[in-house]
Amino acid sequence: MNFNAFKEAVIAQCECLGIADYELYYQAAESTSVSAFQHALNQFTGSAEGGVCLRCLVDGKMGYASTEDMDPNKAAALVERCVDNAKTLESCDPEFLGEGGQSYAELTLQNYALPSTEKLIEKVLATQEAIYAADPAVIDGSSTQGIAERSEFAIYNSRGLDLHYENTVTGLVVAAVVTNGTEKANDYQIKLGQLDSLDSEALTKKAAKTALGKLGGDVAPTGQYPVVFDPEAMSDLLQTFSSIFSSEVAQKGLSKFADQEGKVVAAPCVTIVDDPFHPENPMPINFDAEGSPTATKAVVESGVLNTLLYNLKTANKAGKKTTGNASKGGYDSPVAVRPFSMYLAGGDITEEELLRKAGNGVYINSLGGLHAGANPISGDFSLQSAGFLIENGVKTTAVKSFTVAGNFYELLKNITAVANNSHLPTAMGMTAFGAPTTLVEGLSIAGK
Repeated sequence: MNFNAFKEAVIAQCECLGIADYELYYQAAESTSVSAFQHALNQFTGSAEGGVCLRCLVDGKMGYASTEDMDPNKAAALVERCVDNAKTLESCDPEFLGEGGQSYAELTLQNYALPSTEKLIEKVLATQEAIYAADPAVIDGSSTQGIAERSEFAIYNSRGLDLHYENTVTGLVVAAVVTNGTEKANDYQIKLGQLDSLDSEALTKKAAKTALGKLGGDVAPTGQYPVVFDPEAMSDLLQTFSSIFSSEVAQKGLSKFADQEGKVVAAPCVTIVDDPFHPENPMPINFDAEGSPTATKAVVESGVLNTLLYNLKTANKAGKKTTGNASKGGYDSPVAVRPFSMYLAGGDITEEELLRKAGNGVYINSLGGLHAGANPISGDFSLQSAGFLIENGVKTTAVKSFTVAGNFYELLKNITAVANNSHLPTAMGMTAFGAPTTLVEGLSIAGK
């Protein structure tokens, strides 16, 4: 796929038709995935895909047209289709294209080469054997997946934007299934990085150890207790309700944070940051899907909602500047809003000190049913959980098969402590969520 040749053909056709405002958004990815089950490979996939989306303004209306076929001879048809689509729109909301000449943060990307298929297979098979060697309790059902993907983005428009981005992500996903003879448990772990540097033994031992920690235990007692969420559980909650920080969602009346900027929405110990350059994000980027510069920002700072996340359109509607959070789910998707690396900032106490502050309660390290049991509009949630009892400030008996219920808006106000172990769980792609161990008051536990 030759984007540059296609781009030149589109430019020529736009100029021929007198279209002054247009933009090309290009996205491509080359990926390989290898999976092992029991002691052999069981799945292999490889793909190379991508395409381009043209946006053009015709009489103030933004038309979209996309294609995977970047034959320069077909550029004229794409432009004509985009113009036709613009003419059929009924919406009169103002639309915007990014401006050239802006300043962007410097990026340091590894950009290592994709590993060969042979090396990926070798690493996956070796890691699969390492799962079985991690602990005698590991049984069949355990699996390993190796992933290698190279992504490329480019934006060009008639207002001077000409941006390009490439990055490579490789990694391992291991799932360990264990048994004590009467029950089973599982855990999965992800590790990204250059394939040769990934420690299969450490990764598989962590998965097996975490899975073993889920065996045994009883149902937590019903009641209202202090609840401690471990970093991954709190990260899951933040991800589930992250849309409440979107200006697009707020402007549709689907977030209670509409018109709340500058107001207290959380406890004083709560600071939530969106950082496109977070060192644990495998795909840092210095421009968004509209070509606006990205930046690190405190969305909530010491309990105060500083800003929602904006793209050009939602910022104009609110009379504000974009925060550089425009997004596209794919090259042919409309422009939306999303965070990059959103995390609850850590505090200045250790997890052990936070547990002592909790006294007696429940420590949650696993949440289930996040899609079915959580309502991002109302903020209500009721989620299957597992973890440990906290007795006299110490984690003790394992507990499982209980439900934690509450409201995320209220949860933010009832956070009484955050530990100093803020962590961004590994995730593929540009969006990730993180948190430290977090103490929350006022949540309901439904167990026995």
